[in-house]
Amino acid sequence: MPQPRAAVILAAGLGTRMKSDLPKCAHAVAGRPMVQWAIDLARQSGADRIVTVYGRKSPQIAALGEAAGTETALQDPPLGTGHAVRAAEQALKGFDGDMIVLYGDTPLITAATVSRVFEALEGGASVAVLGFEPDDPAAYGRLIVNAGGELEKIVEFKDASAEERAVRLCNSGVMAGNAALMFELLGEVTNDNANKEYYLTDVVGLARARGLKAVAVHGDEAEVLGVNSRADLADAEAAWQSRKRAEVMKEGATLIAPETVWFGFDTRIGRDVLIEPNVFFGPGVTVEDNAVIHGFSHLEGCRVRAGAQVGPFVRLRPAADIGPKAKVGNFVEVKKSTLGEGAKASHLSYIGDAEVGANANIGAGTITCNYDGFGKHRTVIGDGAFIGSNSSLVAPVTIGAGAYTGSGSVVTDDVPADALGLARAKQANKEGWAARFRAAMTKRKGEG
Repeated sequence: MPQPRAAVILAAGLGTRMKSDLPKCAHAVAGRPMVQWAIDLARQSGADRIVTVYGRKSPQIAALGEAAGTETALQDPPLGTGHAVRAAEQALKGFDGDMIVLYGDTPLITAATVSRVFEALEGGASVAVLGFEPDDPAAYGRLIVNAGGELEKIVEFKDASAEERAVRLCNSGVMAGNAALMFELLGEVTNDNANKEYYLTDVVGLARARGLKAVAVHGDEAEVLGVNSRADLADAEAAWQSRKRAEVMKEGATLIAPETVWFGFDTRIGRDVLIEPNVFFGPGVTVEDNAVIHGFSHLEGCRVRAGAQVGPFVRLRPAADIGPKAKVGNFVEVKKSTLGEGAKASHLSYIGDAEVGANANIGAGTITCNYDGFGKHRTVIGDGAFIGSNSSLVAPVTIGAGAYTGSGSVVTDDVPADALGLARAKQANKEGWAARFRAAMTKRKGEG
């Protein structure tokens, strides 16, 4: 029977190469802080207990860990990876099960890979380490496996012999073992090295010295990409986006130019959805079956229901809900508003804090005037209503079902169902005024 699982997430580093006031692991991939990717990975992998390790100068990491429901532990001062894991020891005191060490700056590792590391423990290993074979091993630490296939030790590149440097299996840093054993072994780790730090990697050698079994689990280089710079962050974003695009297309959506579509970490796309080029999805977007997202649209925190059409050049902001077969067209912005089935706002409008009924039509240039400088107010537009072009609907206001507003109206009072609301000055034509004006201006210009 599988043992209970815990995860320790190392996220105490500031990441000086990021050149940022924000701690490295708080930087986002696909709209989600990297440390939260690690937390989610731990949960997907069955971890019952999760401890996020943060540093004295990175309280934002503690806040993110707590917001995600994890325990937190302070590493201060930072004295190496082994020291960082030991910082979580008190939080996991009494825990009886297996523990895995994950990293807050490796957002691409999958739950399937972590499961294979845990399975190695279930298969009889006392310690399991995730390894990978990069195209260029460079200065990675090497996993030295003996003739019997067991992991003998982890050697840092600078300490490796020429023969050991020729080994292609490298250390990802991810390690798992029985929690009590891991902390016991970490208690034996010394800082007798050039950096005077306590290294997690020493656990393997200590376990082998006891006659315990250690194994290397082979992983994918693309998954273990660590982020240490802005360039690495861009690489991680590109890798995740590529993975997500492939997933979306596999599940039945069409992306005309996949490389130009950018998804959020929780974007949900239905079947037979068509997404045109240059579309950006922020967090919290759901697009239902058969919807069309035209090019150059920006969506976040919204829902596009079945058969609806959005764009081109549309912005859907949080709490926008576009109903079935509704249409939101060129240069329309929708925020905290619901459009009913078949409703249309085809161009050049702002719809905020509004409820638009089924089959209502919003004319070009319409604005819901929802903010009075202090608070937001709601506009209600009934089923089948027709809002004339260039109307300003001053909330709070209700346009009844089937009602019309005249083009250019500034509507401040409710319009009853099936009525016509007109709110504009009566037109006056001054005969001959334009000719007189041109003559006067021409004369003045000549005199000047």
